[in-house]
Amino acid sequence: MENLERRDFIKTSAVVAGGAVLSSRPLSGAYAAGSDVIKVALVGCGGRGTGATFDALSSGMNIKVVALADAFKDNLESTYKTLKEKWQDKIDVSDNHKFVGFDAYKDAIQLADVVILATPPGFRPMHFEEAIRQGKHVFMEKPVAVDIPGVQQVLRVAAEAKRKKLNVVVGLQRRYQTNYREAIKRIHEGAIGDVTSGQVYWNSGGVWVRPRKPEQTEMEYQMRNWYYFNWLCGDHIVEQHVHNIDIANWVKGAYPVSIQGTGSRAHRTGKEYGEIYDNFALELTYADNSVVYSQCRHFEGIHNRVDEQFQATKGRAYLSAGGQAVLYDWKGKEIYRHDAKGNPNPYQQEHKELFTAISKGEYKFDNAEYGAYSTLTGIIGRIACYTGKVIKWDEALKSTIKLGPDVLAWDAKPKLLPDAEGFYPVAMPGQNTNLYI
Repeated sequence: MENLERRDFIKTSAVVAGGAVLSSRPLSGAYAAGSDVIKVALVGCGGRGTGATFDALSSGMNIKVVALADAFKDNLESTYKTLKEKWQDKIDVSDNHKFVGFDAYKDAIQLADVVILATPPGFRPMHFEEAIRQGKHVFMEKPVAVDIPGVQQVLRVAAEAKRKKLNVVVGLQRRYQTNYREAIKRIHEGAIGDVTSGQVYWNSGGVWVRPRKPEQTEMEYQMRNWYYFNWLCGDHIVEQHVHNIDIANWVKGAYPVSIQGTGSRAHRTGKEYGEIYDNFALELTYADNSVVYSQCRHFEGIHNRVDEQFQATKGRAYLSAGGQAVLYDWKGKEIYRHDAKGNPNPYQQEHKELFTAISKGEYKFDNAEYGAYSTLTGIIGRIACYTGKVIKWDEALKSTIKLGPDVLAWDAKPKLLPDAEGFYPVAMPGQNTNLYI
């Protein structure tokens, strides 16, 4: 794929809440508008895949799950049991529609009108490409890649999805959350003036960790404990903090021209935590010289914060996934306060809007573009912190470094391997910086 320059990214930046509304022309996908049931396949039967499928089924749309795929049979059967107990006849997955292994996604996709992609994000570009090749609509979890070649692949496939008029929604659910939509619409209309700075946060206690078992190959261990390996997760700055970074880009209506920052492994230093950091702090500098400061950390027992705030020439804004959104002028007078009472669940709303468009034969969503750009912002932030360098957006796009293994098989070796004591190499700023970009 040809490298995409930043100016091309800006031209296609989504500023309409939830994604650009593109057209209402008939679809070319497998589903025919007016059919009774929309068939869904889930690829990736972990906690997020199960949760996303619950959200889809809770949206009130006429859908049925017809296929499941996962690398691990136990994950698949656990998800099947959970879904079947709750949704019963909406789960129509026979044994021969349960697919296991690295290539399982291809068969599951073939049976569906819509595919939910919820594996670890290292597989997202490959699975997205196959879904669009087969002419399916897509809901895919964030982030959409873990390295820059993966982002480039997603952008290339996104263009093909547009050509085929296939709807694509990305699980950055704040884009579908009423308080964010209403507040950011007002910010874009000039309610607080030009945004000059901001701060975005995901500071929390972290996530699960899974111990190594003696019978596991290195590939299986890393796949099971995927959050702690960059070829699968991208580090938590990409996998989790992408939500807040996406809000910064959405508010600005732009993407950074450069990023610099710092990070480390301060608390999570054991071998079970693979290679990832447990804290990052970034400066995202935009073309108008405004700077958004970003923090994310996984520390137990300290102050948690997950929200966003922005300062502008005429006032300031506070936003939160908890439903808050307040705009003030610089004298402290409220310009707008969002009433979250009765607002729809954004995790369900993103599915409801996707399935509504499909059922009506409309093409409305191309979230893959802004999903890729915000994922890329997180990736560049990770590289900046790992290397200790200021990373320019356009320069980063030239990277050809792929984090994933060349062969996907249980006896194949990942690129990152432990030493004799079981510890993995960890990025040290100023050392081996050519490994990251």
